[in-house]
Amino acid sequence: METSLIVSISFKVLGGLAIFLLGMNYMSGGIQAVAGTKLRQLISAVTNNRFMALGVGFSVTALIQSSSATSVIVVGFVNSGVMTLVQAIGVILGADIGTTVTGWILVLNIGEFGLPLIGVFGITYLFARKDNTRYISMMIMGLGMIFFGLELMKLGFTPLRDVQAFLDLFHAFRPGNFTGLIACAMTGAFITGIVQSSSASVGIVMGMASTGIMTFDTAVALVMGMNVGTTVTALLASLGATTNAKRAAYAHTLIKVIGLLWVLPLFPFFLKIIPIIMGEDPGTIRLVNGVESYPFIIQGIAIAHTMFNIINVVLHLPFVYQLARFLEKVAPDRPEETPAKITKLDIRMLTTPVIVIEQSRREIINMGSILLEMLEDLSIVVKEGFENEKSIKSVFKREEDLDLMQKEISTFLVDIISMDLPHTHVVEAQSQLRIVDEYESISDYIANIMKLLLKLRDNSLKLNDVKRKEIVELHDHITEYFKLINNSIRYRSRLDSSYIYAEGKSITHHFRELRTKHLQRLSGKKVDPLMSVSYMNMLNSYRRIRDHIMNVAEAIIGEK
Repeated sequence: METSLIVSISFKVLGGLAIFLLGMNYMSGGIQAVAGTKLRQLISAVTNNRFMALGVGFSVTALIQSSSATSVIVVGFVNSGVMTLVQAIGVILGADIGTTVTGWILVLNIGEFGLPLIGVFGITYLFARKDNTRYISMMIMGLGMIFFGLELMKLGFTPLRDVQAFLDLFHAFRPGNFTGLIACAMTGAFITGIVQSSSASVGIVMGMASTGIMTFDTAVALVMGMNVGTTVTALLASLGATTNAKRAAYAHTLIKVIGLLWVLPLFPFFLKIIPIIMGEDPGTIRLVNGVESYPFIIQGIAIAHTMFNIINVVLHLPFVYQLARFLEKVAPDRPEETPAKITKLDIRMLTTPVIVIEQSRREIINMGSILLEMLEDLSIVVKEGFENEKSIKSVFKREEDLDLMQKEISTFLVDIISMDLPHTHVVEAQSQLRIVDEYESISDYIANIMKLLLKLRDNSLKLNDVKRKEIVELHDHITEYFKLINNSIRYRSRLDSSYIYAEGKSITHHFRELRTKHLQRLSGKKVDPLMSVSYMNMLNSYRRIRDHIMNVAEAIIGEK
């Protein structure tokens, strides 16, 4: 083969593959941006119901156009404890069907429209001002790049039809016998393991098959192997993860391997079903302008890919719980394994930033619950004294936990804000970043009030009944105010800004009233200086808590 021909083929194929992969990335990003809210709702809908998990896995993969990305997300969720192994297996099964959507997109066979789509919607994407328009354009531009990339790969592969040595190489791997079938399957698995994208691998096979370089049976055998190769991504993602996350990755691999094992002995019968479904032989040749064409082979590959995955899912779905128990025995828990993080955020989730925003919201809700527990423990100590040592220790332990949570959530949110996201998602991430900081500050002031109480105890002092009653009333007022704001985050309820500001002013008035009473008491009789200073510092700490709660409310409402 001439060097110039090799270079020409290589550039077209590699360039086409790069454009194809970029198109997948742009289309996935556009879909995620446009359907971000729906994607978050889908993830929130995951339950132990295998059919619900199956639907979520299918929908998420169809939206983000990558079963590998879905499997990595699942490993991340399991690693952080958000998702159970049973839920993960259900989602993985759904992803196996969802990944076939890419093949059906390629069946549209509108390669000649790829470049016009890139041109029109690429320009729209660059100059559009509205986020929704930009990301819809980005999605369609990505679709155009997929078709254009596939068309370039086809053009690159076409000259190989006239190279006998290359054709002989593929004929040597034809699945005419069981050995050849295994060789094809292993080749497909190896290619996908390297490319790290089953969609790209299937696209390459479709491109080569459509030019007549490989036969239909060889293409299907390669695709069957590619289903196994795609599990490498999840296995790599599970490195350094918890045992349960490793089980999720193992489940993904095991399901695919079992699928390959049952389809190989039945491969000849499997192939015979496809022409029946299509009503046409996938290997049919047509002459277009004197050039041989295979108009049905891409559709045949898509049907084979879809049929294999659907049958495989149907076979595994009734045994989800049994598979989970089997993996728990194969990969038992390690006694020394302890979670190194406070939050359930995982770096693997950053492949889908919209999902991270939803997960960080859940972590903020968790922070709010911890703050309510701290306020309850502080209330117990104020009302009952220092007999409850458990409440005292709990306040300081939770304050340390919230410090760590704030750092972990902020790290993720800063990474997300720097990504190319719709303005609404960036604003939400910025709002969450502000709320996390305010919540951590509230915990500091709760701990500070506890320290002031302990300082009084260490100096054999305590609040008298009047001061205790005043502190309890202010504490309860602040707690109810916090619950109102925190529930708005938990239930996504709308805040009445006028009421929020009125209630904030009411707390400020309450604080000033108590401060005035205290100063009046000082003129009436002598008070221990430490008691006076500690009491005033407690009041000031509550006022600062009120300020931070107000800041959270403003972040929710959208004010600076």
